[in-house]
Amino acid sequence: MSRPGTGTRQRIQDVARELFGQKGVHRTSLQDIADRLGITKPALYYHFSSREELVRSILHPLIDEGELFIVELEKRASTNPASPRELLEGYFDFLFRHRSDLVLAVTELTTLADLGLVDKVLAWQKRLCALVFGTRPTLEQSTRGVIAFGGMQDCCLQFPNSPPKRLRQATITGALAALGLPDA
Repeated sequence: MSRPGTGTRQRIQDVARELFGQKGVHRTSLQDIADRLGITKPALYYHFSSREELVRSILHPLIDEGELFIVELEKRASTNPASPRELLEGYFDFLFRHRSDLVLAVTELTTLADLGLVDKVLAWQKRLCALVFGTRPTLEQSTRGVIAFGGMQDCCLQFPNSPPKRLRQATITGALAALGLPDA
């Protein structure tokens, strides 16, 4: 639900991200967020009717952009398919851009499940694998895909202080190796 005062909404989301990271989603109340912001709980309710709505508002840009990225790759697959390197570069860029929200997503998998978002996120690896290996990948190819795409996400989270260009290159090289593809 879109409400006026997007600057305030953004500040609420930023504080919520911080508190969720410190205490977890289920141990962070809307009162905690309101107190940190110096606003009343009713003022916070004006922007978000529940903690779940607030979590959704934080994670939906991640989910929506990830879905759009994969749909675009799938659309062009029959006419001008992305090379594995191009696919991995795009996926890394997406993950790196959203790494702060990925932390929330991976540390709060039960919250993602409660919000009905887990199935969509898990399906991405399968769809990306199909783009690399075709619609009927073998078990070996599928496991390589899980290792490569899951590993890319983990790299974005595990090495937050690495120089981005260097991390991108190392991650893509590692993902290509996991997929069993040449680094060309």
